Amino acid sequence: MDYHEDDKRFRREEYEGNLLEAGLELEHDEDTKIHGVGFVKIHAPWNVLCREAEFLKLKMPTKKLYHINETRGLLKKINSVLQKITDPIQPKVAEHRPQTTKRLSYPFSREKQHLFDLSDKDSFFDSKTRSTIVYEILKRTTCTKAKYSMGQGEGRKKDPVLLSKRRKCGKYGITSLLANGVYSAAYPLHDGDYEGENVEFNDRKLLYEEWASYGVFYKYQPIDLVRKYFGEKIGLYFAWLGVYTQMLIPASVVGIIVFLYGCATVDENIPSMEMCDRRHNITMCPLCDRTCSYWKMSSACATARASHLFDNPATVFFSVFMALWAATFMEHWKRKQMRLNYRWDLTGFEEEEEAVKDHPRAEYEARVLEKSLRKESKNKEKRRHIPEESTNKWKQRVKTAMAGVKLTDKVKLTWRDRFPAYFTNLVSIVFMIAVTFAIVLGVIIYRISTAAALAMNSSPSVRSNIRVTVTATAVIINLVVIILLDEVYGCIARWLTKIEVPKTEKSFEERLIFKAFLLKFVNSYTPIFYVAFFKGRFVGRPGDYVYIFRSFRMEECAPGGCLMELCIQLSIIMLGKQLIQNNLFEIGIPKMKKFIRYLRLKHQSPADHDEYVKRKQRYEVDYTLEPFAGLTPEYMEMIIQFGFVTLFVASFPLAPLFALLNNIIEIRLDAKKFVTELRRPVAVRAKDIGIWYNILRGVGKLAVIINAFVISFTSDFIPRLVYLYMYSENGTMHGFVNHTLSSFNVSDFQNGTAPNDPLELGYEVQICRYKDYREPPWSEHKYDISKDFWAVLAARLAFVIVFQNLVMFMSDFVDWVIPDIPKDISQQIHKEKVLMVELFMREEQGKQQLLDTWMEKDRKKDEPCNNHNPKACPDSPEYPGGAL
Repeated sequence: MDYHEDDKRFRREEYEGNLLEAGLELEHDEDTKIHGVGFVKIHAPWNVLCREAEFLKLKMPTKKLYHINETRGLLKKINSVLQKITDPIQPKVAEHRPQTTKRLSYPFSREKQHLFDLSDKDSFFDSKTRSTIVYEILKRTTCTKAKYSMGQGEGRKKDPVLLSKRRKCGKYGITSLLANGVYSAAYPLHDGDYEGENVEFNDRKLLYEEWASYGVFYKYQPIDLVRKYFGEKIGLYFAWLGVYTQMLIPASVVGIIVFLYGCATVDENIPSMEMCDRRHNITMCPLCDRTCSYWKMSSACATARASHLFDNPATVFFSVFMALWAATFMEHWKRKQMRLNYRWDLTGFEEEEEAVKDHPRAEYEARVLEKSLRKESKNKEKRRHIPEESTNKWKQRVKTAMAGVKLTDKVKLTWRDRFPAYFTNLVSIVFMIAVTFAIVLGVIIYRISTAAALAMNSSPSVRSNIRVTVTATAVIINLVVIILLDEVYGCIARWLTKIEVPKTEKSFEERLIFKAFLLKFVNSYTPIFYVAFFKGRFVGRPGDYVYIFRSFRMEECAPGGCLMELCIQLSIIMLGKQLIQNNLFEIGIPKMKKFIRYLRLKHQSPADHDEYVKRKQRYEVDYTLEPFAGLTPEYMEMIIQFGFVTLFVASFPLAPLFALLNNIIEIRLDAKKFVTELRRPVAVRAKDIGIWYNILRGVGKLAVIINAFVISFTSDFIPRLVYLYMYSENGTMHGFVNHTLSSFNVSDFQNGTAPNDPLELGYEVQICRYKDYREPPWSEHKYDISKDFWAVLAARLAFVIVFQNLVMFMSDFVDWVIPDIPKDISQQIHKEKVLMVELFMREEQGKQQLLDTWMEKDRKKDEPCNNHNPKACPDSPEYPGGAL
């Protein structure tokens, strides 16, 4: 016999026996159509549902109905007009219609069952609530005796691996059993099929038609139905995604206006006109050593004109607008979240209540048990060396046994136990960040070497498009690396979190989110940070360039600045991640897995495959679906996108538009995945989006600082202002390009760095120009940094300080002005409290009246028989028998 399978069978028998003791009803189905898999169907009877609902403090609707306060006057008319206008885009779902009445909710209590509407007990607890209750029992029910029963038998005793596994059976529930392979899955069932002929109408089918179909992309989401079917946590995710997508609409409109403004004013932009004017005849210094020659500034005309589309005065306004937009979005979401909490009866739900059912994780208890067993063995070793004071061995055994019962309750993991894991985390994260930086450095070397190689090409067309070719190929390499490392870093973050052994699922999830976000943030934005803040800053000057590994000269920005290249980098990485990682992966991988499962099942029973697929039970069909892996990947891709939209929006005003288009597809894609591709998740109560809100706030604050530096240091906005108000002779931008260029005498080139073909332009060059603020070669302090550089630097730093503080103040002002709780919701919550007090007061008064009536009857019975009280007489002529 396979001892491991035998051990699992013993565990299953004991665990299922404990479930029966907990009140659940079990039904086994071993004769299934899936080879090698048996099913246990679990049902919770009414008394168990009531008991657990009271334990979990589930709020349930009472008999008391009350009217929701409606808006009056002008607001009522506006709301009615808006309802008529938006009616075509509302989902055809009963739960989505505006409510005028609401049932008063109260935590369920078996003593107060008369308060609740129990006319239909079958529907009082919906399927979501039932699955939550059953899963809580599964997590709480323990498996403890199998390890002792498995200790019998000579062969079994000698298997150390099996013995260690028996010990780890410990006192954990379904999570441990799933982790050890005792059960392969535990999941609630979907309501039924979502498509096909003669399918009974159910919530899953309704969600598929009104939510998970691409044909309804223009409609609002039926959030209440999503919450009813999947639970509050998933409902809040889709509500947040819907609010974020709605808020992207005004941001997209303003971004398009800013872009169109750049298009409309490109022909009036004096600096780009000067760069394109061939009459200026500005000769620029070579872009690389030896192989590159001198070139005309007018050859960069297209780049300069394109830069103006994103580097114009409207960009500054758009950066301020997006900072305020982010603050408004956060406030709008808080208010929406509060409305949902009221509607979903979560206003009294606190984290303390959630802690009641927040059981320790199986891995944590395994470590605690391991530590306690080590401690116990050490104590035994000590007792062997210390002579026994008492000869009563039976008493000693009882003490040892009693100590062992509560051994794991006394022991917990300290920072000393976790120090190796913390140290591994620190080293691993630093190493992976270093790997990301190394890859960016590798791409930089690729750009430099490729540019030098293309410069030697004999084709003029190749040489003229060197910058575009190098930029495009480098960005594509960055995109591929980012997508690959994202998957690797996600797995590493999960492994690092596992070795920390967090106590609860909530702690595990928060630590995992923090690590994954940190690694993916660095991975996604490092190439963009390089272009925005480092490229072209440390190149040196002609005759004294800075080299990497003494061979590769640091690359420079284009004459129009690095903003255009930053825009290309940002747009390709953002669009590539959305198209490949978010959409193709989410569509393609589940389809591929589903197809592989189909082929595997067909191979197992090829003869009557189609027939048995039709005859499969609901639980067999759901078993073939993908297990739910949590909301972390869904939130993560949206938070990274939020970073693209806000962090570098000064360089790419169209980012909100592309994010909006992606999210319209993303909502329906995620909806279809949840309804059709995944097993039904266990419903989880939650009143907010958790740690993700803090991450969003952090990204919003960081966006203000980064955009201030992008406008100040990456764009030419500040140098233009300085020139316009300090150096311009006629108050215009004429002469700005010449002002930003320094001169270099070609005789000062270092040996071996001068162009191999100095006459490529058709004439001998004596002086070439390069972009920097330095003294000319005829100056006493030639090539030193000029005063203009310090003036521009001072203006840039001043702009950063003013912009950052002004925008932060405006964001905080928006935060302060907009209340977190809408006024009408605050009134409704207060009204509920008053109604609840009135309800209990009436109940107490009723009890008191009933008690008074009983006491009056008892008093009358005790009164003596007389003429004034003939009813009490035992044989009165008017009242024979003394009773009416």
